[in-house]
Amino acid sequence: MQVNKDRRNTIIKALQGVGIFVFSGFLWSAYISKAKANGYALRPPGAKKESEFLKLCIKCGRCVTFCPYDTLKLAKIEDSIPLGTPYFTPREIPCYMCVDIPCVPVCPTNALDPALLSITENGKEMMNIRNAKMGVAIVDDKNCVAYWGIQCDACYRACPLIDEAIRLEYKHNDRTNKHSFLLPVVDSDICTGCGLCERACITDKAAIMVLPLDKVLGSVGTNYIKGWDKNDEKRLKKLDSSSAKASDIKNAIDYLNTESL
Repeated sequence: MQVNKDRRNTIIKALQGVGIFVFSGFLWSAYISKAKANGYALRPPGAKKESEFLKLCIKCGRCVTFCPYDTLKLAKIEDSIPLGTPYFTPREIPCYMCVDIPCVPVCPTNALDPALLSITENGKEMMNIRNAKMGVAIVDDKNCVAYWGIQCDACYRACPLIDEAIRLEYKHNDRTNKHSFLLPVVDSDICTGCGLCERACITDKAAIMVLPLDKVLGSVGTNYIKGWDKNDEKRLKKLDSSSAKASDIKNAIDYLNTESL
């Protein structure tokens, strides 16, 4: 009888262990799904698109180690970002746009891809931090004091690409009919998403924030074409034939190039 009792206890403990293992698996799966769905993470320079980045990143932390400003950190379980992946929070420590970009070449899997930052200069291929697309700065015009008429150019002055990524535009102040607004305007084509502007913002919660590109930028698709822009024609020619026929694209471009428009 004692043998049967011991056997029963062993089976019960084994089943309990399996139950805990399965339940833990469900919890971990739920965490991963939630973290991926959140997706609000600013990645280091040269990061591939988020889905590809998550496949390639092995969470080694080398980019974090080689960052001289301690900008980068690895996600913890409470961060709602896939665990162990590198990211940064501009309001705390922005990317300081290192010329040599030390975090990128040390990546062993090309999750941080030097090719995305490369330019050709004097016949040599080299990385240029200006090509980084970590995110894009967005101005909250309801809470930016410059839009109230109070002079502030903190974000503009902090921008490493001053008068390019952020410029100041004059606008007449209809309320006073005497003064002008000096409004910060971001060029999303040039902004690298470094976050120096967000760090410098004087409001309690930054009125200019860097967000991931896929969260704030739209996509035109194939319905509209800049017929006057050769680069836009190249964009359309690269599209899969399943989404747009080459003849349709050519007809649309020819139509937009007609003198009657």
